[in-house]
Formats: sequence, structure tokens, C-alpha cells
Amino acid sequence: MIFNIHDQRLINLVRELCKRPKETEWIEFKVNNDNPQEIGEYISALANAAALANRPRAYLIWRIQDENHRVVGTRFVPSTTKKGNEELESWLLRLLEPKINFQFFEVTVDDQPVVLLEIAAANRHPVRFSGQAYIRVGTAKKNLKAFQEKERALWRSLDQTPFENDIAIARAGEEQVVQLIDYPAYFDLMQQPLPETRSGVLEALEADDIIRHDDSGRWNITNVGAILFAKKLSKFPSLRRKAVRVIQYKGNSRIETIREQEDARGYASGFEGLILYISGLLPSSEVIEQVFRRTVPMYPDIAIRELVANTLIHQDFSITGSGPMVEIFEDRMEITNPGQPLIDTNRFLDSPPKSRNESLASLMRRMRICEERGTGIDKVVFQTEYYQLPPPIFEVVEESTRSVLLAPRPLIKMDKEDRIRACYLHSCLRYASREFMTNATIRKRFGIEEKNRAASSRLIKEAIEADAIKPYDASAAPKLMKYVPFWVQ
Repeated sequence: MIFNIHDQRLINLVRELCKRPKETEWIEFKVNNDNPQEIGEYISALANAAALANRPRAYLIWRIQDENHRVVGTRFVPSTTKKGNEELESWLLRLLEPKINFQFFEVTVDDQPVVLLEIAAANRHPVRFSGQAYIRVGTAKKNLKAFQEKERALWRSLDQTPFENDIAIARAGEEQVVQLIDYPAYFDLMQQPLPETRSGVLEALEADDIIRHDDSGRWNITNVGAILFAKKLSKFPSLRRKAVRVIQYKGNSRIETIREQEDARGYASGFEGLILYISGLLPSSEVIEQVFRRTVPMYPDIAIRELVANTLIHQDFSITGSGPMVEIFEDRMEITNPGQPLIDTNRFLDSPPKSRNESLASLMRRMRICEERGTGIDKVVFQTEYYQLPPPIFEVVEESTRSVLLAPRPLIKMDKEDRIRACYLHSCLRYASREFMTNATIRKRFGIEEKNRAASSRLIKEAIEADAIKPYDASAAPKLMKYVPFWVQ
């Protein structure tokens, strides 16, 4: 779509760009060049150059003299330009790969018509036009293949550009920022006083990269700012599918849904409400202690918080069309996030976590939404052992990672797979604490009385035969035997 408007924001942007003493690798000025092939090649070159320069967008401006950046006349009008019988914008988009965002704007600056082409920076792959990738070398457009060092640098830049740094909303005014971002929640979670002025609010948000100054003098809301503090994620088109879905089913299958809700708020500002909502859907039981009754939740609160937080932090945002999901059944709760894990699910408990989204994870830790690095899964396993629940399940399902909390059931109703997994996770938890699994610790884990130690010996034997654990010292006496996870050298 080509916009013909009198927008002060765009006018300010053109003026700001024209103030630069010369062209850059991500800004190009033209007067009469309306050749569609040339325009397509420039889109590729400028998009790739912007990514290499760590800029969110590049610009191509017509009716500006290259020498002195003075506004002059031109014959180019994109809204009426065609390539054959095809409209220019449609033709350009068809030959671009991948299909990045770009927009033509026809605006009036100093009583002169100006055409501004705004181009999104390349993301994850170099942008090609008609099968060829281009790059800017100084102010010249060149074939990317001819400059191998720049090509390697571009790939490194694309590989290292995190999701959080991308822009969710561009060129927002101050009023729009405070309407879209739940800034009081930010200051509350950071335990900081709310500034008395709007400029103080914006300055604090900018310091944490929630917003950034735009070339036009306005504000860009970053993905990390929107995903954490959006009042409504639906207001951010690229993020609306990343809202957390909570689904409660009848029974143990997905055949009948009782209720389904999508949490519309950002992950940080809406986290406590999300946890309360999930907890309210979970069944509980009453335990009689002497003369008092105490309500006991089905799953430990700490385990729920940690698994939900991990799901939000470690998801792969490059997978479109899906987001985090919490599914509640009568016999279990499944928490799923898009993307395969960066470490083996068998090593979740002992390995330092690797996150695709370090900025998001760092902010959520600073706000105490999740635990310190490397302790979350430990706490989940510890809590399930403390309440003698079946062990949690960590699994990869197609392109997603799933954590499963199982409802309480006695040892005699656990299947072999559950028993082996419980022994394995117990050995991991003990080893992470520089301790060993023994017959006595297994009895405590399952609530087995000492007189039934033979039952715990059978559990250990099952786990050894499944290659889940192994003796620490195979030559030790049976009563002194200690066990470690299978991966211990």
C-alpha cells in the first residue's frame, strides 16, 4: 500500500535524515531514478546494510539532491508506476526473498512532494531480489557475493540479532507509548518509585531498552518491551499470537473443553494474575491435621511458577502462529512452549540453562519473576519429591518443549517409566547438591518404610537396568552402595 499523506512524523523523519552530512550505508537519496529493477536491488542492499549496521530500518528518499540534500522536483510517483501491467509495489514484493516489510510514503516537505521508501532490516537471512543479494559498500550498491568478508559479517550479525531487539511498534508518540505499555507495572516490579514526569518515565523505559528513540524523534517500542509490559498484546500485530493460552479440559483427554482463555497482558505485568488464574482452575484436597482442616493444592505453587516462567523465557519466538500454552487435565498439567530446547531434556536439572532470549530472561530475573540462573528445575523436582508426587516429565513434541506435572498417586499406581524417571531425577538432584542417591534416600523419596527396604532396592535395580543410574563405586558393600546419574564420568 502506498500512502499519500501529510504526516508530521514522516515530515520530521525526512528532515532528520536530510540533516546528515552525507549518505550512509542505510540511507540513499535519489531524484529521478524510477527504474523498478534498480529499486528492487536497492531494497535488498539497504535491508542488508541496515542489519549489518544494527539499524532497524533503512531509507530510500526521492526528490532529494545527493550533493546538498535539498528538496527538488522529480518525475517519480510510485502510486502510478508499473512494471508491465503489474503495480510497482506488488512486483517488487513478488521478487523479494524473504518477503520483508517495506512501504512507500508520498509526503510534502517544504511545499515539495517527496517520496520516502522505508525498508525493514534483514532478519535471519540476507534479502535477495530476483535471486541476487546486494549490499552497500560505502554509498555504492554492490553484489553481496563479490564481498565475502561483508557477507560473512552479515551472516554473523543475523545469527546474533535476538528477537528482543526487533521493533514491535515503530514511530510511536509519547501518548501512544504510555497507552500501549503498562509502565506502572514496570516500576512496581522493579521496586522503583514512579517518576513524576512523563519524560522521567520514558527515560527509565529507554534505559532498559523497552523503548528506543526513532530517527524521526519519536519512539520505537521493542519486542522485549511489548512482550513483557503490553497492556494488550493484541495491539502489537507481530506478537498477538504469543499470548499465553490456558485451556481446561474435562477428564484426561482433549475431547471436551471446559474453558479456554488467552492472557492478553504482557508476560511480566500479567504474570501474577496468570498464576492466580491457573491455580484457581486446579483441583485441591482437604487434609485434616488434628482439629484443623488444611486445603492442599494438587501441584506445588513454586513448581507451577517456575515451569510457566521457563516456558515464557525459553520459547523460540521465530516460530510463528503459536505461543505458550497451559493445559489442565484431571490427572496432569501440561505446559508447552514453541521451540526445541537448547539442551538435552535429560540434563535440564544439572546443566546451566541456555536461553534464546537473554534480555527477556534478565529482566524477568531482575523482577524476581523467575529464580536465579540454574535453580528453577531443581526447585520443581525438589517440590515434587517433597510432596511425593510422580516425577515431572520433560519432553520434546515436534517443534515444541513440554513440561508435565502429574497428579498425586501412590507408588503402587506409578508405572515402570514413572518409577525409573523418579529414580533418575532423584539421583540428579542429589548429585547437583554434591550428594549421592542411596537406598535410604530413595525410601524417603517414595515414603517407603525402612522395613520395606527391599522395595526400594527393586526400584534402584529397575533404574540401573534401564541405564538411568549407575553405582558410584561398584565394589562397595551393598549397604554402602551409592548411585549417580548415568552421565557422570
